[in-house]
Amino acid sequence: MPSSKVPLHILYFADIRFPLERANGIQTMETCWALAERGHRVSLVVRPDTHAPARDPFEYYDRPPSDRLVIERAPVTGRGIPSAARRLGYLSFAAGRAMGRQEIVMTRDLAVASMLLRLPGRPRLVYESHGYAPDVAAALPDLLSTARAPGKRKLARLAAREAFVWKHADGYVTITRELEQELTRRFGVRERLAVVPDGARVPVGAALTEGGTPDANNVATLVYAGHLYPWKGVDVLLDALARVPEVKGLIVGGHEQESDLGRVRALASRLGLESRVTFTGPVAPSAVPAQLAMGDMLALPNPASAISSHATSPLKLFEYMAANRAIVASDLPAIREVLTNGVHALLVTPGDADALAEGIRQLAADPQLRQRLAAAAHAAVAEYSWQRRADRLETLFMQVQGASAAK
Repeated sequence: MPSSKVPLHILYFADIRFPLERANGIQTMETCWALAERGHRVSLVVRPDTHAPARDPFEYYDRPPSDRLVIERAPVTGRGIPSAARRLGYLSFAAGRAMGRQEIVMTRDLAVASMLLRLPGRPRLVYESHGYAPDVAAALPDLLSTARAPGKRKLARLAAREAFVWKHADGYVTITRELEQELTRRFGVRERLAVVPDGARVPVGAALTEGGTPDANNVATLVYAGHLYPWKGVDVLLDALARVPEVKGLIVGGHEQESDLGRVRALASRLGLESRVTFTGPVAPSAVPAQLAMGDMLALPNPASAISSHATSPLKLFEYMAANRAIVASDLPAIREVLTNGVHALLVTPGDADALAEGIRQLAADPQLRQRLAAAAHAAVAEYSWQRRADRLETLFMQVQGASAAK
């Protein structure tokens, strides 16, 4: 729905190959597309796709092309070039592209934000935070098999960068209230600060498919959709499913080139789940809703961590709500900002396979409970559409524009 306000020019920097299968890519595209739908002109600056032939982002993300959304590719190739060189190349291009511009500039990349804020004649910049960088960097080695422990110098550099961007960004976005409160405790109160959660596609007036469709043998199906990194909790989910033999599992996602898919498949084998749990492997974003519709209930099993406890706004959470299926999720502060236990979902102790198994068992045995929770979550998801996200961002952009005009 176009905005009634004066259209803005928005320059969005995302140092990622594009399209990108991960949540970062989906959120970036959906946010930019929704802003363009509100009548703003958006230039999204990314790195080129590494697939051959290159994929069309609009087709990949199942969005119609928009003459108000232009995707620019920085001249940084990925083949045979060290990652540090690619990073430097993108930062250099971003600096040249933003210098002296009048657009609102937005990024969720802390290094890009810090660099742009130091430019002479710098642009008006809005930064979107997805976590306090030193804490995230320190936690990653325990959460991702490929992450390396950061040194003290890197942690100090990240802390200084966080403080600088907090102080100097013209507008600041956090994706949870918990993160807003944490950063305010660290750095003090600032102006033009907005909490803007992630979102999902919420078709207006779309017919809902009914939840609760066990198979001919009355076996319910539990679906998980997303990445398979240890911090996502799929290992805990498989452990829980091993304790609930009356439920089947469908695990949607993962990458054949990464070790995580093999790891969770091996775990399922060790737990004797081969006949009850199906792994789809990689699935295009546009195909995920159909996979969710195959389930009777959906799982969000994140263990407690520096990322998931306070600073995560999972896309799958909102996709689950839009799917009209009952949800069993970890009882984490960031999740409680959206879901209320017993109203929208069953919330269980994070990282506890027994507690998760009990929640699954309770949903499997009670179709009426599943339908009640699913209906409440679906009714609430309208507040978390991508269009609603764009509306919240637009309000902040107007504040930034007004503050700039007042100087």
